[in-house]
Amino acid sequence: MSEFLKENFLLPTSAAQKLYHEYAKGLPIVDYHCHVSPKEIWEDKRFENLAQVWLSGDHYKWRLMRANGVSEEYVTGDADDWEKFLKFAELLPKAIGNPMYHWCHLELKNYFGYTGLLSGETAKEVWELTKEKLQSPDLSVRGMIRQSNVAFIGTTDDPADSLEYHEKLQNDPMLSTIVAPSFRPDKALQIEKDGWQKYLSRFSEAAGISIDGIDSLEEALSKRIEYFDKHGCRASDHGLDKAVFAAAERSQVDRIIKKRLSGETVTSAEADAVKTSLLLFLAGEYEKRGWVMQIHYNCMRNPNSLMFEKAGPDTGFDCIGPNNGSEALRRLLDAMYRSGRQPRTVLYSLDSNDNAFLDALVGSFQDGKTPGKLQHGSAWWYNDTKDGMLSQMTGLASTGLLGNFIGMLTDSRSFLSYARHEYFRRILCGLLGGWMESGEYPEDYEMMGKLVQDVCYYNAVRYFGLEEKLGLEECL
Repeated sequence: MSEFLKENFLLPTSAAQKLYHEYAKGLPIVDYHCHVSPKEIWEDKRFENLAQVWLSGDHYKWRLMRANGVSEEYVTGDADDWEKFLKFAELLPKAIGNPMYHWCHLELKNYFGYTGLLSGETAKEVWELTKEKLQSPDLSVRGMIRQSNVAFIGTTDDPADSLEYHEKLQNDPMLSTIVAPSFRPDKALQIEKDGWQKYLSRFSEAAGISIDGIDSLEEALSKRIEYFDKHGCRASDHGLDKAVFAAAERSQVDRIIKKRLSGETVTSAEADAVKTSLLLFLAGEYEKRGWVMQIHYNCMRNPNSLMFEKAGPDTGFDCIGPNNGSEALRRLLDAMYRSGRQPRTVLYSLDSNDNAFLDALVGSFQDGKTPGKLQHGSAWWYNDTKDGMLSQMTGLASTGLLGNFIGMLTDSRSFLSYARHEYFRRILCGLLGGWMESGEYPEDYEMMGKLVQDVCYYNAVRYFGLEEKLGLEECL
C-alpha cells in the first residue's frame, strides 16, 4: 500500500516518479491567472493564524463548511478565527475524493512541515504549530512566493484600477518575481446589470474620457489597455455567464449604449449585441499588443437569491451553468479569425461536457504560425480535481497536441495555493509515466522529460511572452 503524501504521492509507476523528480519538481511556477492582491504583495502582508490564510475569501472551503451544516457565522460571519478554523478542521476527514483534502495536506506539509492529518482532534496542534511558524519571514506573503519558486504572477485587475501597487512592485529591486496586472473588463461589458451606469462613471474618470456611446467607450477601453500595457500586462480575462455572439450594425450598438446611459433597461439580445461588438474590438486591441485573451464561461452566478441578498456576490454560491454556447463561441472566433484580429486565446468552460467540443474547436482556428495559439485551458474551478485534470489532458492529447499545453494556474486568492502546481505536475507525470510503462509510448526520457518541462513551465513562458523578462531567450 502506498503511503499518503509521501515522496511518490500520485506517482504510481517508476516512469512517473522519474519524470516528476528529475524533470518537473524543480521548475519555477508561472501563475498566469490568479486573484491574489498586489497590495498584499507590496506590503509583504503577515498573517496571524491559519484561518486568515486559508478561510479568508476561499470559496472552496466555504462551500464545504456549509455542506457540513456550519452556520454562516463561522463561514463569512463574525466568529473568531479559531472557531472558524475548528469548524473547517472537523469536516476535512469527510472530504475524501475532494481535491481540498489533498491541497490542505500538501500546504501543511510544504509550508509548515506538518505531516499528520488535520481533523477536529488535531486542530489545536495544527493551529499552534502554524501560528508560531507564521511569525517567520519565510511565511510572509513574499516569503511564501519566494519559497514556492514563483517566477511570474498575473493578477486580475479592473480597467479602472490605478495599478499603483503594480507600479511599486515593478520598481522594487527586492522582488525577483514578476507581478503583472491582467485586464478584466467584465463590468464595462455587463450593460444589462444594475450598477453599470455607476461603474461607467468611475471608468470614465479613470480613462479621462466622457463616455456617451460606442466610440467614446472604445476610446476609453483602448486608453486603459495602453495604460495596462505600460505596466507590464500580458493578458486579459473575460468572465462570461455564457458564450455570446449577436451581430449588429455599429449604429445599433451605439443606440443601445445611449439607451442604457439614459436609464432605460435593455433586453438580453441588446446586451449580447453590445458584448459581441466590444469583445471583437477588444480582441483586436489585444492582438496588436501581443496579449493573451482568456475567456471563462458557463458559470451560473448567484443561483441562491436569498444568500445573494445577505452575503453579496463572490461568496461561494456560484455553480456550473450549462449553456450550449457552442455556436455563439464558434461565431465569435470566426469573426476574430476573418478580421485578422485573433489574439492568442485560452478558452475555459465550467461545464466539463464542453471538453471535447473545445478540444475540437481550438483545432479549427489555429493559424499555422504560432504553436498552440488557441488553447483549451486548464481544468477550471469545479473541474480542477484529479479526475477533471486527467479528463482535460487526455481529451486534449487525443485530439490535439498536449505538448503545446500551457499547463496549470491557481485561480486562487491564497498565497499557499501554489501547492496546486505540484498537484498538477504529479498528476501530469502520473499520466505520462503510465503511458510509458504500458508501452503506449517509448521509454525515451529525454523526449518525455522535455514535454513535461514544456507543459509545466516553458510553454507558458513562451505563450505569455516572458522570455526576456525571465532571462530565458537563450534557453528557448
